[in-house]
Amino acid sequence: MGHVGGHVPRTRADHRRLGAALALIVVFMAAEVAAGLAAGSLALLTDAAHMLTDAAAIALALLAMRIAAVPPKGGYTYGLKRAEILSAQLNGLTLVVLALSFGYEGVRRFLSPQEVEGCLVLGTALAGVVVNLAATWLMSRADRSSLNVEGAYQHVLNDLLAFAATAVAGGVVLLTGWNRADAVASLVVAVLMVKAGCGLVRDAGRVLMEAAPAGMDPAEIGGTMAELPRVLEVHDLHVWEVTSGHPALSAHVLVEPDGDCHAVCRDLRRMLRERYEITHATLEVEHLDEDGLHCEEAHGPRHVPRRVLVPRQGSGRH
Repeated sequence: MGHVGGHVPRTRADHRRLGAALALIVVFMAAEVAAGLAAGSLALLTDAAHMLTDAAAIALALLAMRIAAVPPKGGYTYGLKRAEILSAQLNGLTLVVLALSFGYEGVRRFLSPQEVEGCLVLGTALAGVVVNLAATWLMSRADRSSLNVEGAYQHVLNDLLAFAATAVAGGVVLLTGWNRADAVASLVVAVLMVKAGCGLVRDAGRVLMEAAPAGMDPAEIGGTMAELPRVLEVHDLHVWEVTSGHPALSAHVLVEPDGDCHAVCRDLRRMLRERYEITHATLEVEHLDEDGLHCEEAHGPRHVPRRVLVPRQGSGRH
């Protein structure tokens, strides 16, 4: 009960922090679009587009947090926890598409530079640095173990770097009159957007494809499980994430004929929880057949303890 009671206030606090960051970004984004049009600066307009994706990322994170809180029912036996993964995937794809668009425009403007108001670009970019510092600080205090919250945070953090690049470009134009600096800054921002977008798509794709969580090696986990006393073999081992920060595991475990299946199951669950922080484990634990045959058609590799060699001859049953 203590965990649940502490989780609800934290979720509400995260909503407030993300909401405040969203308000800051939306207000400044509108001002930046006006400044970019007035200054004729592609870098400012690119930054504004990046801020639009920031706002969308935060809004989707807030929406996904609410949807993910819906309890399991009907055919959705895990609830709607993967809503945050879908929002992260959408955020990543949006970043990549916008980056390609602004990258093309940046190359065009580099080849055919236009007049840019360096003073206005510099002032707006410096104001953007301040706004993004405030938004980044607010979001850094939220629960970043959630992939879409972390994705929204990375959006804002990348935007902070983008504003720094734009400020440098504004200073160069102001001091030297080299208008191509604006196009160079927009290309730098586009590269940052591609990097952030591809990272989000990759991480969300791993969850959707039910790959093992980053940092978890199924072979290592299977080997560790097989080394527990009384365990003879572990197979049909699957490790995946229901959503970011919620790893799950299932496996078929064979124990010695005189072993206590219930005790082995308890030991395995304890080890998985303490060593790998896996708290959702579905384990099928049973004795090895007297003839040493079992599950010849097991899916994936078999994990056998180093202390024993299990004979494998003939055909068996699953």
